[in-house]
Amino acid sequence: MIMAFDGASIDGSAYLDVVRLARHSPGWLDGAVSFWSTYGLAVFAALAGVGWWLARRAGGTAAVTALAVPVVVVVAYGVDAVMKLSVGEDRPCQSLRVKTLEACPAPGDWSFPSNHAAIAAAAAVALFFVSRRLGAAAAAAALAMAASRVWVGAHYPHDVVAGVLVGGLVALLSMITLGRWSRSLDGWIRSGRLRPLVTAS
Repeated sequence: MIMAFDGASIDGSAYLDVVRLARHSPGWLDGAVSFWSTYGLAVFAALAGVGWWLARRAGGTAAVTALAVPVVVVVAYGVDAVMKLSVGEDRPCQSLRVKTLEACPAPGDWSFPSNHAAIAAAAAVALFFVSRRLGAAAAAAALAMAASRVWVGAHYPHDVVAGVLVGGLVALLSMITLGRWSRSLDGWIRSGRLRPLVTAS
C-alpha cells in the first residue's frame, strides 16, 4: 500500500480560500469555469490543428514543427503521469474534506502535478514554435485552465504550478531538440506517401 503525500500544509489555506470564493460566486460563473475545466483542452487541439493547416502553406520545416505539437503534448503528459505516480499526493478534496464544484475523484487518483495544466502548458509552449499568435492565445488559455482546476477544487495551487512547469519545460526541450532534425524529417516525409502532411500543394 502506497502512503499518500498530503500537500495541504503547502498551500491548503489558499486552496480553501479559492474554493470558498467559488462556492459564493454566481452560478453562471461557476458553470463557465467548470465547463472550461472539463472541456477546455479541446481548444488546444483546435489551435494545434490551425497551426498545422497554416504551416503546410509555409512548407518545409514549419509543417514538421506543427506536426510535432501533439506528439510533444503526449510526451509531456507521460512525464507528468510518471511524476503523479512517484509523488502520490492525495486530492485536496480528500485531505481537507471540503465540498467542491467538481466531484471529488476516488482515492488513488493523485493530484500532483496537474495533468490538465501540464497538457495546456506543453501545447502553449510548442505552439509558440509554430506561431507567436497561436502561442500567445494558447498561453492565455493555459493560464485559464490552470486557474480553473483550483477553482473547481480538483487541485492545490502548487499542483497546477508544477503542471505548468513540467509541461512547459518538456515542450521547450522537445521543440529545441526537434529543430535539429526538422529538415531531415521534412525530406523524409516529402519523399513518401505522407507528403500531404507537410505541403498544401
